[in-house]
Amino acid sequence: MAAEFDLLVVGDANPDVVLAGAPRELEYAQRERLVAGGDLVLGGSAAITACGAARLGLRTAFAGRVGADAAGRFVLGELAERGVDVSYCVTDPRPTAMTVVLADGTDRAILTSPGCLPYLTAADVPRGLARHVHVSSYFLQPGLAAGLPALLGELRAAGVTTSLDTNDDPDGRWDGLAAVLAETDVFLPNADEARAVAARLSGVRGERLEAAAARLGALGPAVVVKDGANGALAWESGLVTRAPAVPVEPVDTVGAGDSFNAGFLAARLRGMSLRECLDVAVTCGSLSTRAAGGTAAQPTWKEL
Repeated sequence: MAAEFDLLVVGDANPDVVLAGAPRELEYAQRERLVAGGDLVLGGSAAITACGAARLGLRTAFAGRVGADAAGRFVLGELAERGVDVSYCVTDPRPTAMTVVLADGTDRAILTSPGCLPYLTAADVPRGLARHVHVSSYFLQPGLAAGLPALLGELRAAGVTTSLDTNDDPDGRWDGLAAVLAETDVFLPNADEARAVAARLSGVRGERLEAAAARLGALGPAVVVKDGANGALAWESGLVTRAPAVPVEPVDTVGAGDSFNAGFLAARLRGMSLRECLDVAVTCGSLSTRAAGGTAAQPTWKEL
C-alpha cells in the first residue's frame, strides 16, 4: 500500500519568543532593557522542518507532544495552518515547551523550558504512515532517544528511509549516537555539531570538517553538514560534495537550519542528485532568513 504521507517529522514543537537586538549580557536586580523588536512565532526544530516540507509540497505529518494549554493550542494551530497534519501529536498533561531566543545579528542565545518534550517516546511514533521519517532535537528528548535505534531499525526494515538532526546538546556530552547513526540514512548536523559528535566518538578534536563527516559517515549514514557562509558539505559513499552559500541579507536566522533540512528532504524524495539536494537545501535555508521566525519566509517549490 502507498504511504499516506511523504514525510513524518518527529520531535519538538513550541512557541518561540524571539527578541531582536538583545544585549550580550543581561542585568538582573529587576533591571529592564529595551530591544529592537519581538515576535511570537512557531518554534522547535521538528515543527519548523515540517512546515518547510509542507510548504515545498510534501504531504507532511508531525508527531510529538504538546501540553493541554494555550501554548499547545498555538503550536497545533500554527502547524495545521501551514498544511501539516497534527493528528498524531500527543496532548500531554505537562506544559508545552517554551523557548526565548535572544538574537544579536546572526548570532543568538536560546533559553528553553523543556516541559513535556522529555516524555515523548518511540511508542508515540506511528508506523506505516510515511515513506520517510525525520527526527529532530535528539538531546532534548531522552525518552525518544532511548528507543530511537530500535525504532529507526524497525522503520528501515519496513522500507522507510530515515534522517536525523540532533541539534545542540545542552549538556555538551554528545553521547549515545553511534547506534542511532547506524540506523540513519541521512544525518543533518551543522558544522559545530558534526565536529562535536565525531570528537565524542573518536576522541580526536579539531578535525577538518571533511574528516569529521567521513568519520560519521563510516557508521552508515550520508552526512550532510550546514556550514554557514561556506554553504554545505555532504559525504556519501566516500565522496565529498559541496554547495556554495546563497548571498542574502538576513532579517532573522532562527530556523534556517531546519528549513535547510526541509529542502534537502524534499529534493531527495523527488529523486534529485546529491548536489541538487544540497543546492535546494542551501537556498531554502537562505530564503527562510528573509523574515522573523523560522516559518514566515520559507519558500514554495516555485519560489525556490
